[in-house]
Amino acid sequence: MVKALFILKRRGDYKPSEQAVLSMSTGLFNSASFMSAMLNGMNIASDMVVVNDNNDIDREVTRSKPTHVFIEALWVTPTKFHVLQQLHPTVTWVIRLHSDTPFIANEGMAMDWICDYSGYDNVIIAANAPRIQRELQMILKLRNGYTKKQAQRKVIYLPNYYPQSYHTKPFDHRKPTLDICCFGAVRPMKNHLLQAMAALEFADHHRKQLRFHINVGRVEGKGEPVMRNIENLFAQVYHTGHRLVAHEWTPREQFLQLCSTMDMGMQVSLTETFNIVGADLISQGVPLISSHEIPWAAGLFTAEPTSSQSMLHKLHMTWELPGLNVWWQQRNLRAYTNQTKAVWRRYLRGK
Repeated sequence: MVKALFILKRRGDYKPSEQAVLSMSTGLFNSASFMSAMLNGMNIASDMVVVNDNNDIDREVTRSKPTHVFIEALWVTPTKFHVLQQLHPTVTWVIRLHSDTPFIANEGMAMDWICDYSGYDNVIIAANAPRIQRELQMILKLRNGYTKKQAQRKVIYLPNYYPQSYHTKPFDHRKPTLDICCFGAVRPMKNHLLQAMAALEFADHHRKQLRFHINVGRVEGKGEPVMRNIENLFAQVYHTGHRLVAHEWTPREQFLQLCSTMDMGMQVSLTETFNIVGADLISQGVPLISSHEIPWAAGLFTAEPTSSQSMLHKLHMTWELPGLNVWWQQRNLRAYTNQTKAVWRRYLRGK
């Protein structure tokens, strides 16, 4: 009988008194919990645990007795599998990657570890985007002399899932203020600064006072200069009435409530493989402007991530057609997640 176990590494900023906020309210945690719940809903037994480090894995696998262990992101050293495979020889170990190649290029050990994982028979690499799947298959064919079929068995595609609960809300064009959010960890590939500029121009055009909402507390991967530039940008235009609004990380239900208060969301990232924050906004009936990097995004409302003019055009289009924006993207997200269920069922059950 198939049984899945998802294992995450606890974040370094973990504090027992604030566990739900600092350690659990992350995209990685949400993604794994969504996947585990999806599998249980499909009558495929699944558990999820958060551990401190490599040394906790054996204990959790012994306790849960899974057939498949999904390691969330790159944190288990390749040499650890030499021991784990001996202790649990019947387990299939799956390393789930949550980013495309441009993003993991910022993780200095990524190529070494991914290639080293391939040296273990029961270790599989699961990409959640077809592009990086193809790229890693190509690399492993070169490194290991794999045939095409061998590479396809070693690097598989397992897309993300999102809970199917959608809402609608009216769009108020008459408000004197305009609440536009660009939520998520602040880092270069998220493209916050250019989106803030586009939002400022859009608000000025409509003679609205912009409230540009972002998250603080997760400034990652050389994100400090990005954060500093966003803060300085709004400080320089403070006299115009436009404001930067910073929100701490909150538990998921509180975050969804915050999303529901927004007028528009922006996720015009330079690289993505799914984008849970965008899905959160759309689920709450908030129109979203994104980039073509988000696989379920409606093309009519995607902008070029290097062009504020393109973003401005899509903001204007969304202003005119907010209901169409939400309806189309909710439809696309529903179709994407239905496909996800089929892919995972086929992988775990062979049908």
